[in-house]
Amino acid sequence: MQNIAWSFNYVHGAAPFTISCRRLANGVLNCRHNFYPLDVIQVPDIRIALPSEGALANSATELFSEAGLRVNRSSSRTYTARIPSVNGVEALFQRASDITGLVDRGVADIGVVGLDQFQEVHDEDGDTAVLIPDLKFGGSDLVLAVPDEWTSVVTLDGLAAKALEIERTGRVLRIATKYPRLIGRYLANNGIMFEAVDAKGGLEARPEIGDADMIADITASGTTLRQNRLRRLSGPPILTSSAVLIGNLASLDRGDASLEPVRHILERLESRVSAQAFQWVIANMQGESPEAVADLVNSDPKYSGLQGPTIAPVFSKSGGSWFSVQVVVPKGDLIPAIDYMRRLGASGITVNDPAYVFETPCRAYAELRKNLGRPLETNGAGG
Repeated sequence: MQNIAWSFNYVHGAAPFTISCRRLANGVLNCRHNFYPLDVIQVPDIRIALPSEGALANSATELFSEAGLRVNRSSSRTYTARIPSVNGVEALFQRASDITGLVDRGVADIGVVGLDQFQEVHDEDGDTAVLIPDLKFGGSDLVLAVPDEWTSVVTLDGLAAKALEIERTGRVLRIATKYPRLIGRYLANNGIMFEAVDAKGGLEARPEIGDADMIADITASGTTLRQNRLRRLSGPPILTSSAVLIGNLASLDRGDASLEPVRHILERLESRVSAQAFQWVIANMQGESPEAVADLVNSDPKYSGLQGPTIAPVFSKSGGSWFSVQVVVPKGDLIPAIDYMRRLGASGITVNDPAYVFETPCRAYAELRKNLGRPLETNGAGG
């Protein structure tokens, strides 16, 4: 970070005075009055915007804590906080709907937001990009939902026919939604004309009260739609959404040393999210040698770990040639993996959840460096 200096001239009463400031390489803003020195202000190197409330807020805070990025927020009324494990990082707690704009404008360097909100409002000619495409929480679908009494409208073709029927009455199909950009493009691609009815909340009630013919909204389970006598159209959703990490490439275009806090955040979040998909299986197994046991375990690659099994000798109290076998398997394959180990003669099987699964290189950081025009070294190391 460069040393940048500037000054302000003021008149206080009859006496002019000057405030001079210099931002130092370590991020400290050092200001002096021409009469006396002012307080030193610590300017954060990186600002990360986190949801302050709503469905994403608790899950985001929980993920950061699990990833070793605990946020020191003194109370729910405090809108800034520190992340002690990474120097120079400040968390900003803001409404989820505002976070994309904050990152677009460079007020925050990175942020956690729903993919649906990002796709709907981000500046498409700007510098903001998705850094981690799925944080594994906040999952939902953007769907079209019609009143139950529209029994003939089941598919998009049925909706097109209904829209033409409404047009013959002298108006167009009205859809209550918070996503006019996404819905507009989707329906335009399918030749359906509509009028967007802006609605920030209570969308499900809009057809009931006559403000709209149908709605387009995010849903996780569909329960709220059913409770309000609405039914989603069959077929794939308009968008499958989850929480993502976004970043402003222009504000992140800085020297490697100044990118270190961002690298630490990306490394921890990506590896923690990856770890949630796996479990670590440890078993004792008899064999003539480590190589013989490894060959046995590797006979089915599906259950032999990410790269292969880790084999270590066990100094058995009962004698014999025993080895500890360790493999990491997808969570969905846990019971089949246990059955496989049993068939190989394993015993004393234990299972743990890995805290992190690091890839080389960190995919998110490698992609960021590529987008900044400074690809990583082949070993994927930071710096």
